[in-house]
Amino acid sequence: MIDDLEELVLCESFSSDLEAVARSAKVVAAMGARHLGVQPEFLVIDGVTHLRWTFGTPRVLLLGHHDTVWPIGTLRTHPWSVVEGIARGPGVFDMKAGLVQTFHALAGLDSLDGVTLLITGDEEVGSITSSALIQDTARGLAATFVMEASADGGALKTARKGTSQYTLTVHGKAAHAGLEPEKGANAGVELAHQILAITGIAAGRTTVTPTVLSGGTTLNTVPAQATVGVDVRVPSVAEQARVDDAMRALAPVVPGTRLELLGGPNRPPLETEMSAELFVLAQELAGGLGLEPLASASVGGASDGNFSAGAGCRTLDGLGAVGGGAHADHEHVVVAEMPRRTALLRALIEAVR
Repeated sequence: MIDDLEELVLCESFSSDLEAVARSAKVVAAMGARHLGVQPEFLVIDGVTHLRWTFGTPRVLLLGHHDTVWPIGTLRTHPWSVVEGIARGPGVFDMKAGLVQTFHALAGLDSLDGVTLLITGDEEVGSITSSALIQDTARGLAATFVMEASADGGALKTARKGTSQYTLTVHGKAAHAGLEPEKGANAGVELAHQILAITGIAAGRTTVTPTVLSGGTTLNTVPAQATVGVDVRVPSVAEQARVDDAMRALAPVVPGTRLELLGGPNRPPLETEMSAELFVLAQELAGGLGLEPLASASVGGASDGNFSAGAGCRTLDGLGAVGGGAHADHEHVVVAEMPRRTALLRALIEAVR
């Protein structure tokens, strides 16, 4: 398993570099073929390479991704290593160890009948090309097991917030800031009003966060345009709809300005009821395997499991690596947990299919 993990980590797969993602897909496909005996389908959508294996009539979907957030060349500053039982390297935790565990879990089954394995290539950038593929693959199945990394302490992820993304642009009118500012319509001032209104949409566990800001052209010109990006995280479908309605109801305050809103819901939430039965099953199986009791976690980050749950398929997430530091310099995997998590996944597949 360590050798396989090294092979994947040494093949860098930055999401925004489609050639790197294509190279990574070939490496992942070859590894899968060694363990599973057959090559996958190569599904290239808008230049992004996804992989899918299907065995018999599908009942269970195993879901993962092979792209990472790390730019090409990161290995020079974050080299692959295994020291005192800890593996490090770009993408090792999120989520190349999860892919290794998946292949080894499947290789240990008496039969692969009823299993579909889908490994996407754009999860880290919003799954723009793969979201429909995930939903179509998951729809009507008994369960989806997401091989994303675990939460703190190895907890399984039984709920994930849904995500929405917006870009609000204010259109105003330029004028000389010193000679005749009154003849302009200040897009920057209007944007300030809108940012305050946007932050007021948040409620309870729903977060609505203005992020990237831009506006204006020169220091002595009333800005004719200003823009803000907005990140939204919601615990329920109802909250996602409420926030969307509120964003679309925003109205200008400064005379002469106009608002333009782009974007909307990106991922539906993975709500607890979609994972509850599977988590209970995982707890029972873990006990039978002599593993430590499993904990659960509700997290703000989204994954492709949001899409499978949104398609109506029971979904259990966080079955991948145990470690920490996703997207951070201290990204790492506890190697001793890899075979344990592999055994748990294998047991879950056998129980559900």
